[in-house]
Amino acid sequence: MAGYYPPAGFHFLVEFSISRAENDTRFQSVAGLSMEYETETFKEGGENRFEHVLPVRTKFADLVLKRGFLTKDSDVYDWCLKAFRDREFTLTDLVIKLLDEKHEPLKTWNVVGAYPKKWSVSDLNAESNAIVVESIELKYKYFSLK
Repeated sequence: MAGYYPPAGFHFLVEFSISRAENDTRFQSVAGLSMEYETETFKEGGENRFEHVLPVRTKFADLVLKRGFLTKDSDVYDWCLKAFRDREFTLTDLVIKLLDEKHEPLKTWNVVGAYPKKWSVSDLNAESNAIVVESIELKYKYFSLK
């Protein structure tokens, strides 16, 4: 492990199974790649000093993707629009790849059965010089890591 450095978190790629457009892979941040156990407490008769806490099922946090607002064609935007406007929920898979300096994947998260939960655009403000940021919040079944 001599000379090992943790990877940088700014070089990554997001690929949706519903899109092959290059613009749909460019996000400025990905948040919510976490999992935890839901737990249940169990009180043992005659034991008053503590409660047993037992794992029940794995729970995955919502995934939040942010990028500069696209004014041109975007399959991901169209997918969100169909879900919210037309109530057409199509589950999709996506892959998040952490890349090295040669653009090769170091780690890959395979997100299964995602659908849009929330879509928003940052505030429009004439007093600041910020870009417009599109945020997409996704619910999904689970992810696997390789």
